[in-house]
Amino acid sequence: MTRPRLEVADIFRQHGEAFLDRFGHVISHEQRRVLHDITVCRTAALGGHVEQCDQCGHEQVAYNSCRNRHCPKCQAAAAAEWVEAREAELLPVDQYFHLVFTLPAALGPIALQNPGVVYGLLFRAAAETLQQVAADPMHLGAEIGFLAILHTWGQNLQHHPHVHCVIPGGGISLDASQWVACRPGFFLPVRILSRVFRGKFLSLLRTAFDRGRLAFHGKLSPLADPTEFQRRLAASARTEWVVYAKPPHGGPQQVLKYLARYTHRVAINNHRLIAMEDAAVTFRWKDYVHGGKRKTMTLKAAEFIRRFLLHVLPTRFVRIRHYGFLANRMCWEKLQLCRRLLAAVTPPEPVVVGPASEPEGTIEGKPVAHICPVCGEGRMVIVEVLKAIPAERQGRVRQEPALERAECDSS
Repeated sequence: MTRPRLEVADIFRQHGEAFLDRFGHVISHEQRRVLHDITVCRTAALGGHVEQCDQCGHEQVAYNSCRNRHCPKCQAAAAAEWVEAREAELLPVDQYFHLVFTLPAALGPIALQNPGVVYGLLFRAAAETLQQVAADPMHLGAEIGFLAILHTWGQNLQHHPHVHCVIPGGGISLDASQWVACRPGFFLPVRILSRVFRGKFLSLLRTAFDRGRLAFHGKLSPLADPTEFQRRLAASARTEWVVYAKPPHGGPQQVLKYLARYTHRVAINNHRLIAMEDAAVTFRWKDYVHGGKRKTMTLKAAEFIRRFLLHVLPTRFVRIRHYGFLANRMCWEKLQLCRRLLAAVTPPEPVVVGPASEPEGTIEGKPVAHICPVCGEGRMVIVEVLKAIPAERQGRVRQEPALERAECDSS
């Protein structure tokens, strides 16, 4: 894939300083770090290396990636590695299901001011809802396993927190004696999931408030009063909460490709950007309210950056989580049980390569990046390391893009 003509990094370089002058006093440390990291990603600021073809002698410069999980350029390789690691967890079932649990708009501002707490509760409420309803003999009557992925954005970059859950179509019977398959094309009733999810989340949020785990600032200050907070919860309890079940997928290989689209996605990728002119940014988006119609939107550069930074997660917050028989603690043992119940062959357990082995990506001790783009036969070998520019010399945001930028991360 060719590099887009316009990147989020270009917008940050051009307008980041002005944004900091205006909003630098209110953004968080994490948001400031994302602004800086994306700006310097794959430029001379982070250093890099010179690669040389071991056949034709062609040389090129490859600059290091920032490796920030919010950077559009750094996620493709991370997603591919993650999906490859998940392949051993897929089960040979006929269908996988995709459910989406969405936080109502009335509670979104509370999440923005308390992201670590509220997003954690969103995960917990969605997971407990799925496990409780699935275990009910009136529905599936089984222990299920699934992964959940947090997204906080809509197509227009506005705040829209929701959790995607990808689930095999069945589970382990409660006595662990058989595999219980769900009906074709149907997993669990979304209306019941919605009601249970609403009750669980509001209960968890009330407990967090009672324990002093929530903070309220600015326009939300009145919610610090227990009466006002309870009034907000009561209003939310009277609305219908959205739990959406997408059409089921086929077998595990289709799911693997599908997961790559969701696991390491950021608020907007570079290929959706169209133009940056007169301090405004134009990008493509889908209007799902009107049937997914494709549209374009133009925002002032400062507003574009503000919306992008809304979706920066707290440091060390885990945005991909596993539950049920896919939970890390018991995952391998439970998967072996699932495959026995499904009469499938268990793949060999992943082998941990010790330090004595030659690391992947090296030949005879020399690091190898990729095949030569000129002759197509030789391998590009690192022949020189370029030092990073010290942080104190990089400036607050602006870092001129390098003349040569690698298409993929080779750092």
